[in-house]
This record gives sequence, C-alpha cells and structure tokens, in this order.
Amino acid sequence: MQRLLFLFFSRLPLPVLHFLASLLGGMLYHLQSRHRYFADTNLKLCFPELRDEERSKLSRQSVIGTARTLLESPLLLMGKRARVINLVKEVSGEHLIEKALAAGKGVIIICPHLGNWEMAGLYLSNLYPMTSMYRPQRNSKLDSLIRQGRERFGARLVPSTNKGLRELLKTLQQGGIIGTLPDQNPGAGTGEFVPFFGIITYTPVFAARLAARTGAKVLNITALRLPKSRGFRIEITEASPCIHDKDTAVATACMNRDLETMIRPNISQYWWSYNRFRTRPHGEASIYTR
Repeated sequence: MQRLLFLFFSRLPLPVLHFLASLLGGMLYHLQSRHRYFADTNLKLCFPELRDEERSKLSRQSVIGTARTLLESPLLLMGKRARVINLVKEVSGEHLIEKALAAGKGVIIICPHLGNWEMAGLYLSNLYPMTSMYRPQRNSKLDSLIRQGRERFGARLVPSTNKGLRELLKTLQQGGIIGTLPDQNPGAGTGEFVPFFGIITYTPVFAARLAARTGAKVLNITALRLPKSRGFRIEITEASPCIHDKDTAVATACMNRDLETMIRPNISQYWWSYNRFRTRPHGEASIYTR
C-alpha cells in the first residue's frame, strides 16, 4: 500500500503537490497538532524580537513546508531522474565542489533541514559519488522505499553507527564526498551543547570531528523552494574556517552560526515543527511541556 501511495503521488505535478500540502498543512496548523506546537514554541524561543502575528505567520508557513516536504518525497524518491533533476531551476556555488575535490582531502557536505534536503542530496549524488549516514526507519517497507530512493542516483548510505563513521572517514581519506545533516537530535555522547539562535542546543559533532581530523573541505548546501511552485534553487557555500577548530565545542558552535546565516533569509522554509531542543543540559527543565 505504501509503495502504491508513493507511486501515485510521484506522478503528480509539483504545483498540485504543493496545493495538497497547503490543505494538509493548514489543517495540521488549525487542529493544534504537535507540528504547530513545536513550530510555535521553537519560533518563540529563537525569534523573541518578532511580533506574535509575525511568528504565527511563520509557524503556519513552516507547518505547510513540512507538509510539502512529505508530499514531495514520493516525487523525489521515485520520479524519473530527468524529471527530478529538472526541478532544479537555479544553482549557485557549484564550482566550490570542484575546487574542494581538487584539494584532495575529501569534502564534507553539510545539509540542514531547510527547504527540501532530499532534493539537495539527489542533485549532488547525480553529479558525484557520495556517502551519507542513514538512520533506518522503524517501518521496514518505508525504510526500503527511502533507502532505494536516496541511493538510486549514486549515493551510498551507511548506518549511523561506529561502523558507519569509519566508512565516512575512509571516504574522506580517499578524497571523496560525504553528506551530513547537522541539526538532528544526536544520540548520547555524540553531541555538544552549543548555542543555536541563542538556545543551548545538543548538536551533532561528527562533522566537526571529521573536519578537524582529516582537513577535509566543508561546504554547506540547501535546496530552497522557488515561488509559485517553480522548483528549487540549489545554494552551495563555504563553511566558516572555524569548523576545523580542534576544540569540538568551538567547531560545532561555528557550524550552528553558519546554519543561522542560511536560515535567517528563509525562516519559513526551516523545519521548525521538529522538537530540536528536546535534549537539555543536566538539571534543566524540558522546553516542551505539552
């Protein structure tokens, strides 16, 4: 059934998917769903300077963005290669990848949950072999759909374990490209508490550790949605030099500052409907009390 649903939605035009996502996202927002609760809470924490009506508008747009990501997934993960890649209408900074590869120390791609990160990964893996860490889904059938969809253009997925980390390190030592998501809740012992929009946030450290250990070039990538459902704009930028600091906390805080720089012009396209601040320092009360 899941494969049939994916197949059905994969054949719909992007404007139709976005129309359906607006209906779904609007419903989730008005029904006071957990997506709205997390978005409302996160935006209030991160942007206290905004008026309530401004944050409410951003929250609604973010929940609709979450619905867009959900309904775009079948198209991106099952659509024909030419159709998927042709959704990218604008690209900036692609020369930075060639420049980074030429240095011979490998390339770390940091892709936040901004716009549609699946589009960013598929676009890159269509051009270059890439290894990325993957956390399996609980649903085995859904896991198979996602894994096959992400790998079909040339990406290689490795488990989010020590074995997977060794594979990432090996790829960098061979001068290859690895992809990372910098803004998920990491497991115990795999993060640092550093600021993110002024909130102390438990943040993944392996990108910073690999950068310091290998000297690999670090680039940021986003796939932002263009207005009127025209498609996506790929933006690739260089990470700040402090990402290579030997002090993991310094490097991870540096990475978060880069994320803030990417998010601020595109606040409504960020994944605010995620409990990003779930893990708190020892003794600190939970942020989410619902």
